[in-house]
Amino acid sequence: MFAATLRSSSKAMGFTRNTFPQRAFSSTSTRMSVVASFVQQGKKIVAIGRNYSEHAKELNNAVPKEPIIFLKPTTSYVASGGNVEIPRGILAHYEVELGVVIGKRGRDIPLSDAESYVAGYALAVDMTARNLQEELKAKRLPWTVAKGFDTFTPISSYISKDSVADAANLSLTLRVNGAVKQDGNTKDMIFSIPKLIEHISTIMTLEEGDLILTGTPSGVGPVVPGDKVECTLKDSTGKQLATLDFAAVQREGGYEY
Repeated sequence: MFAATLRSSSKAMGFTRNTFPQRAFSSTSTRMSVVASFVQQGKKIVAIGRNYSEHAKELNNAVPKEPIIFLKPTTSYVASGGNVEIPRGILAHYEVELGVVIGKRGRDIPLSDAESYVAGYALAVDMTARNLQEELKAKRLPWTVAKGFDTFTPISSYISKDSVADAANLSLTLRVNGAVKQDGNTKDMIFSIPKLIEHISTIMTLEEGDLILTGTPSGVGPVVPGDKVECTLKDSTGKQLATLDFAAVQREGGYEY
């Protein structure tokens, strides 16, 4: 009964992971089939908090000594061009991030081998229910609810690894209604991508299709229903690698704060 109700609710919302179009793959490349369709097949989203010092400072947080890890459900994915649904009473903040798609299973991955576990990348926004998060933090409770709402991880299409010359020098830009709000670069990360992979894999096994969200630069702020958000990812030459856009809408029903 519960399963049937859940399926009906998902259909009514118009949002499931199957919102994303299926891609065609070579029968000889099962591994690439998994990683390029990470939204459908990835098992987890591993997100990193406060990985840019200026972002930590803008929220009055200490700069971390080691990566801060939290998880987001894969049901929070929404494709570029879709809607982010904001529950009533929630102050929703955008956080543009580089996502790293994992290409093979690994545990206790050494730093020297970490790059070989990267299959590709994606441009993402880690939406956060900021007022709820602050309340949870004050009570020393987990952030899961503040990060895990359906549609709270807008995601671009997959970016192959061979199309990115240097992931440690990519520019991330986010605009709200045409105004630039975030303009950062991955070179300012506190913990590099190899270091994140090494550290995470000492805690949990990374698997094909998993996504690591590598943190956000400064400039985070609110979006409200009716806002339009546009994001871009460019390399050091100015070549555009990905775009991501979505509209903020009021969620009907469900959770209220």
